[in-house]
Amino acid sequence: MNIEKTKTSVGSLKISQDVIATIASYAAEEIEGVISLSDNKQVTVKSVISKTGINKPIQISLNDDVAVVDIHVNILFGAKIPEVSENLQKSIKEAVQNMTGITVSKVNVHVDGIVFAQAKEEE
Repeated sequence: MNIEKTKTSVGSLKISQDVIATIASYAAEEIEGVISLSDNKQVTVKSVISKTGINKPIQISLNDDVAVVDIHVNILFGAKIPEVSENLQKSIKEAVQNMTGITVSKVNVHVDGIVFAQAKEEE
């Protein structure tokens, strides 16, 4: 688990990647057209080597006080994917930057599935 550290004249602040992922997930839930976060079943060489991000819908990469967020979602059938993705990117970037002070350079949205309204009602 990578932790972002910030030093001030009074002390230091440590923010876990899990906290950033939680903020991103709450921001994603507020976007119309996003049904759920997706279980990322895709295993990459990077995820195996680093042992992070396996089967997690949100991955955070921190480099020099700059974060890159990868989020995997399921979208409601009929929703405009580019519009939903753009709203998702803006919402996550704004939420993470406002709550943590960490700059977000990118929010990569991965649409892993489409959920039909009938399937949503059955759940």
